[in-house]
Amino acid sequence: MLELTMATVSGEEGATAGMLMADAPSEPGAVLRVGRDKSACRLVTPDDWLFVSRVHLEFLCGPEGTWQVTWLRGSQPDPSSEVRLVVGEYAQPLAYGGTVALPRGGNGEIVIRDRTAPRSVNVGFFHEF
Repeated sequence: MLELTMATVSGEEGATAGMLMADAPSEPGAVLRVGRDKSACRLVTPDDWLFVSRVHLEFLCGPEGTWQVTWLRGSQPDPSSEVRLVVGEYAQPLAYGGTVALPRGGNGEIVIRDRTAPRSVNVGFFHEF
């Protein structure tokens, strides 16, 4: 089972909007998506947060029950956001169009940060098996 929680954070003081949650069983082919498109994504950001693509992140379960996250390429050649994976004290940037495996049985956070304003989308994950 992969559980996701999402919070949108804006402003210098870090005002946080409501928390959204989604989960999916760790079965091959299971998918969870994050973005602005309500028809394609389980976790949806505000419509006017254009630094987030229609479908920005895709969490996909592989054949062994392991999960990976991909920062899907949007309609623009250069993104207006930065994405990083944080697990404990370790943080790594996620490349535009890149994929990274999530720790099996672990937890952490994917942070989508607007490059032009003090806003972010924080997606926490917990992989339970």
